[in-house]
Amino acid sequence: MKKQITFIACCLFSCIGFAQVQMPAPSPTQTVSQDFGLGKIKIVYSRPSAKGRTMFKENSDLAPLGKLWRTGANSATVISFTDFVNFDNKKIDSGSYALYTIPGKNEWEIILNKGVNNGGTNGYKESDDVLRFKAKAYNTSKALSVENFTIQFENIKPESCDMLLLWGNTAVVIPVTTNIKDRIKVQIDEALQSNNKPYFQAANFYNEWEKDYPKALEYTNKALEQNKEAFWIYMLKARLEKQLGDKVAAKESALKCINLAQKASNDDYVQQGNRLINSL
Repeated sequence: MKKQITFIACCLFSCIGFAQVQMPAPSPTQTVSQDFGLGKIKIVYSRPSAKGRTMFKENSDLAPLGKLWRTGANSATVISFTDFVNFDNKKIDSGSYALYTIPGKNEWEIILNKGVNNGGTNGYKESDDVLRFKAKAYNTSKALSVENFTIQFENIKPESCDMLLLWGNTAVVIPVTTNIKDRIKVQIDEALQSNNKPYFQAANFYNEWEKDYPKALEYTNKALEQNKEAFWIYMLKARLEKQLGDKVAAKESALKCINLAQKASNDDYVQQGNRLINSL
């Protein structure tokens, strides 16, 4: 009886021991989140390793040419948008989509599909495709070879960015665009009708987006009436005056910026003011 009890206890201890073992995933999951336009782009995908195997070739070990690929490993890669974006000049509404691809020699077929709960390519239905389009594929040098499949964002601007698919010596560039300028202008116009008028934001908008420097300067002066100690607004005023060719006024505004920034112990704006004066 004692031998049986001992045997059972050993078995239980053994099972408990195995249950506590943790191993790293062969293709670890990564979440990429990128602020873009007025929203965010989030991608959840798994990152397989090359481990000396071939990919993106005829009958290659991984992701062969012309074959549907889950764009990663394990479950289907999921891309989500909190605001609309454009791929290939086609609007994609906010929401989540499975990201499938078909590798090619010089270009890939990119697929956004409704099957966000698919197990990789299992369960994929072409009828669930939301969008298909082509993206350029490039060969990179061996020095830039990527061991783990990677998705990242580069060249990020207010209304455009590039989504990159990188693995081995292949780089696929997927341009993403949006339109926020018109929506920002509507917001500013509406806010300027309120009691708490956002003059500084309006000044930045007309400076950066419309390139209407006289109007930007007008709103900058109104912003300074709201906050006469704002050294950052004096910096914008100096830049606009320089842009409009008024060097005397630009120097005066830059000096005010420097004086106020020194009082606030903000060395960055002190340096910016000095650089602007030296450029006049």
